[in-house]
Amino acid sequence: MAAFSPEECAALAKRAAALVDVAALPRIGPGESVVLWQDDDSIAWLNVALDRRDTGFHDHDGSAVGVHVIAGTVTNEGLPVGETRRVHEYAAGDSFSVPGTGIHRMDHEAGAVTVHVYSPPLRAIGYYELADGLLQRTVGPPDDPSPATPCLLAALTGADALVVMDGG
Repeated sequence: MAAFSPEECAALAKRAAALVDVAALPRIGPGESVVLWQDDDSIAWLNVALDRRDTGFHDHDGSAVGVHVIAGTVTNEGLPVGETRRVHEYAAGDSFSVPGTGIHRMDHEAGAVTVHVYSPPLRAIGYYELADGLLQRTVGPPDDPSPATPCLLAALTGADALVVMDGG
């Protein structure tokens, strides 16, 4: 099994996205996630966010991820500690990646369509939230949507918090 680098995952996501017919995507419910492929080296998901979706802060349990935006806009930010929040905005045609050691949060605007390629294939997802002022990690299955993390986000967006937005 040969894991792909984060940049290779982003390139694979872009190639897969070129094969997606956006007009044929489902338009029911809050959104859909469909496995495009899974092999020993990677797994790819097509994500359709009909409603806005905040993934909350999470990790991919050692799997790198590459993301390509087909439609709409998404933001991505790492989990800062004692630093300014850095929120990167990506639009249709943009790609980005997160290393397997990264903790991040994505916010999908309503109508966003993305392809995510993980390598090695996801085994689990770690969800981060504050409990009694302490950062807690909860492990969840790789195919369940990650929950929003309102307490952690509120702590990061306090009155003295700074946010730097950029276009990727």
